[in-house]
Amino acid sequence: MRLAALLSATALVIATPVLAQAPDRVAINGIIDQGFNHSEVMNTAAWLTDRIGGRLTNSPQMREAESWTAQQFRDWGLSNVRAEGFEFGRGWSIVRSSARMTAPRSIDLRAIPVAWTPSTDGVISGDVVVAPMTTPADFDKWRGKLAGKIVMITKPDTGSEPTEPAFRRWTDDELAGRTAFVQPAHAEPSLGGLREASFAERLDAFLKEEGAIAWVKMSQRDGGLLHGTGYTYRVGTTPTLPGMELAAEDYRRLARLAKTDASPRLELMSEVRFHDEDVNAYNILADIPGTARGGEYVMAGAHLDSWVASDGAVDNAAGVAVVMEAARILKEMGVRPKRTIRFALWNGEEQGLLGSLAYVDQHLATRAPLNDPELDSLPNGRTWRQRWPVQPRPGHADLVAYFNIDNGSGKIRGINAEGNVAAAPIFEEWLAPFASMGASTVSLRTSGGTDHVYMQSVGIPGYQFIQDPLDYGSRLHHTSIDSYDHIKPEDLRQAAVVLAGLLLTAANSDEPLPRMPLPTQPTPSDPFAY
Repeated sequence: MRLAALLSATALVIATPVLAQAPDRVAINGIIDQGFNHSEVMNTAAWLTDRIGGRLTNSPQMREAESWTAQQFRDWGLSNVRAEGFEFGRGWSIVRSSARMTAPRSIDLRAIPVAWTPSTDGVISGDVVVAPMTTPADFDKWRGKLAGKIVMITKPDTGSEPTEPAFRRWTDDELAGRTAFVQPAHAEPSLGGLREASFAERLDAFLKEEGAIAWVKMSQRDGGLLHGTGYTYRVGTTPTLPGMELAAEDYRRLARLAKTDASPRLELMSEVRFHDEDVNAYNILADIPGTARGGEYVMAGAHLDSWVASDGAVDNAAGVAVVMEAARILKEMGVRPKRTIRFALWNGEEQGLLGSLAYVDQHLATRAPLNDPELDSLPNGRTWRQRWPVQPRPGHADLVAYFNIDNGSGKIRGINAEGNVAAAPIFEEWLAPFASMGASTVSLRTSGGTDHVYMQSVGIPGYQFIQDPLDYGSRLHHTSIDSYDHIKPEDLRQAAVVLAGLLLTAANSDEPLPRMPLPTQPTPSDPFAY
């Protein structure tokens, strides 16, 4: 019986994974001191927003942000600071713009040029036609009706009033509800839509053919908020017609008048510039070198680019400031981690996570081509998720953990473990020193829409933090009021401390975070779906 019990206990030890090293709480005391008593996070955020402003990829403001952040890393003493380029397309910036209804009465309208659309060549004037179009199938009903018109392409709705507070924080019950494992759902892959030009390109060609002089769309949010988002940034896809976004309330007024005998007339002016000096965009990278563990490294990242309706404060100067502050804290402390700690400021996130995808493709893994010349000639991001198998590069195993921050300026409340049940108890231990600061939840949910996604798609342990939502989704995300005023200093200081603590713990852990299996093409969840 004693031998059997011993063998059983030995088997249990072998079967139980060794947890990664516990946090060094003395070092975390130093992080807390630097992060709360000597913080520079708000100085960084203010420079990016008030001084530089909106940072559209490849715009002059983005070039300034690339240069300034790299110099800050150098001034703080980080190593191997570099700008790593990838092909993007045209730069674009707004000089000035205006919109005005001139009939049946005169009134200034709230408007912004849509990104990467051309100028109006002075002030243009025309009657409007409300011609909602969301797919090429809508074109036929408007043929012969658009010549000389300013085309309103959005179907107007009736608006809405908020039923919940715009600003909120996660409650304990809400955070507890995030811990359940959620099974993924997989559909049969479809490649049909990849062969077609984007709808924006097809719409521009149709409107030009019909003789329209400009188009306007309705803002997706009420409250006078504007966005100006557009995606025709690639060389050779620039539209021929100017496009503008109108505030939802202004757009609906025009649409109502168009239903009467007092059809409105508009004056539009859009002066923009294209910047073609360099079609490459650049990620900014900097290191705190490791002292052991070969080429292994841990990494933190946030995206440096933004839209330009405002200053890109909570999306994502806040995340950039946190990542840079974590770098400053650790360098100021003189840490000598076992693994290298790398800091990444991504470019082109708003156009499809392009900077982080470029890093993955160059350093971590590629995906097999589709063996279709037409599809294989498309931009990498268009086909990435449909290409199998994943083909790891030699550096794939070196990146042992990636932490991303891109959900506004709310404090960190925990981390999404991305379905990795082996990593979850480790994160609980690593977060324990920060529980009193509100950061303790480990969710097994997957999260999407930002720069850890392509890491996860090739089997890299990439994680997105859980942050208090504040008013990020309700009124700030991509909008014309995303300015410094909406950043919460106490939250950013807390986030920088938590990030610095996790990075140092991950860099010094005896065992790297457990990895998920290398992704392979999934089986459809419902084999009988049509």
